[in-house]
Amino acid sequence: MGGIAAGARLAPKRSRGLKDAIPFLLPSFVGFLVFTILPMVTLLFVSVTDWDGLRELTLFADPAGFMQEFFVGLANYRGIFFSSEFYQVLGNTLKYVVLYMPAMLILSMGVALVLSSKIRGTGVFRVLYYIPVLTSWVAGSLIWKWVLSPEYGVINNLLGLFGIRGPSWLQSPQWAMVGIVIASVWKDMGYFGLMLLSGLQGINRQYYEAAQIDGAGRLRQFFRITLPLLTPTLFFVLIISLINSFQLFPQVMIMTPDGGPSGSTMVMVERIYKYGFRYYEMGYASAFSWILFAILFVLTAIQMKFQNRWVNYDD
Repeated sequence: MGGIAAGARLAPKRSRGLKDAIPFLLPSFVGFLVFTILPMVTLLFVSVTDWDGLRELTLFADPAGFMQEFFVGLANYRGIFFSSEFYQVLGNTLKYVVLYMPAMLILSMGVALVLSSKIRGTGVFRVLYYIPVLTSWVAGSLIWKWVLSPEYGVINNLLGLFGIRGPSWLQSPQWAMVGIVIASVWKDMGYFGLMLLSGLQGINRQYYEAAQIDGAGRLRQFFRITLPLLTPTLFFVLIISLINSFQLFPQVMIMTPDGGPSGSTMVMVERIYKYGFRYYEMGYASAFSWILFAILFVLTAIQMKFQNRWVNYDD
């Protein structure tokens, strides 16, 4: 009886707490509704039309008239799925993911381990590794476009010192995406390295002290202590980096305009931009956007589903 009475007393307090919190939550909720939910709903309706983005959008003022004039049903989605371009774009994106993810994780882990070690000048290293993150993609892409130049690029000049003839990089269908991956890893490893560093610093040092007493070396400590306890941070990094990989755009547009040689760097967001703002096929671009959203949703759901098999949340 006492527990029921206590619960009854707590219920009004909870309701009052929610009412008190509403004024503080309302601005964020309104912003989320106006700038996220409303554009997504609008995009869904536009994706079943052939609206060109130039004529007036009367979807809310006159929805019946707008649909009567522009409605094409699922024609945009059929056009995408039955086009060879979509599968080339998807293949290019998957190639980027396969090349980018392992390199980014390994180098980010290396950055985190270096920054977590007790050596002099660690603060300087943190600044140096984070400078690429603060650099805009426009500046970074132009730098890497010069570095990867086949005639006067730094990388090919260094390879020439060892008698190796460097590839054409951004002018080659085989190497263009590799060049994009190199620039992306350079840009992102400091960002994800600091995330992993925060995870490393959260591991209780007593585990390492106990392992040293038992005679475990550094390599054994890394695989038996560091990696298992770092899996929550690794899981977060995997989700964020995978989503960012499918949203690849600025470096492609600057380093390899128009999808690169033979369409080797055509990716999802680059196609959305081209169809929406260059070809003025806003309905087709909107359908592409929803397909991208569906792919990311499924991949994230799969990662969330299987996280319990390898992510360790126990301290």
